[in-house]
Amino acid sequence: MSGTSAALQPPADSVQPVRHPDAPAPGELLGAHYGQCFGCGDEQPHGLHLQARAGEGVSITAEFTVRTAHQGAPGLAHGGVLATALDEALGSLNWLLRTIAVTGRLETDFVQPVPVDTVLHLDARVTAVAGRKIYCTATGRIGGPEGPVAVRAEALFIEVKVDHFIDHGREEEIQAAMSDPDQVRRARAFEVNP
Repeated sequence: MSGTSAALQPPADSVQPVRHPDAPAPGELLGAHYGQCFGCGDEQPHGLHLQARAGEGVSITAEFTVRTAHQGAPGLAHGGVLATALDEALGSLNWLLRTIAVTGRLETDFVQPVPVDTVLHLDARVTAVAGRKIYCTATGRIGGPEGPVAVRAEALFIEVKVDHFIDHGREEEIQAAMSDPDQVRRARAFEVNP
């Protein structure tokens, strides 16, 4: 990344990330963490519908197709949508750590335009952990997983308690998520981004 800020540099006492023993196996589809999530939710008609798979170590791969509803300039993906895709991929990493975390900082480089109907191939990984801080990086490529880099990001996620969402979320959505009889979906609804 060019111009990475000091806030995204792990401190000297940071440690290598450790994949949780109960994390999904490499290659396993992670699924949506919440049906209404704009990034991965299947209940959002104009959402990204990003699909992430567990990778080796503390990494994931994901992809999404840029649709007409995602454009900024005519025929090109909106930069904010691309940043959202990177943020969603980075947030999915927390499922491999089995921790609840929110985005604290996200820095994005836009390397080349991404046309509508392009599949963006994302690769994200945790690079270090320091207390409640989780440092990670992601790359988005077009034309395949080995294609040219179109976007990349570095991020800092902060581990939080589920109370973060309960205290700041809208009560009706919080209650709906907490009432879900599926324990995994109920837990995952609160795993990333406020």
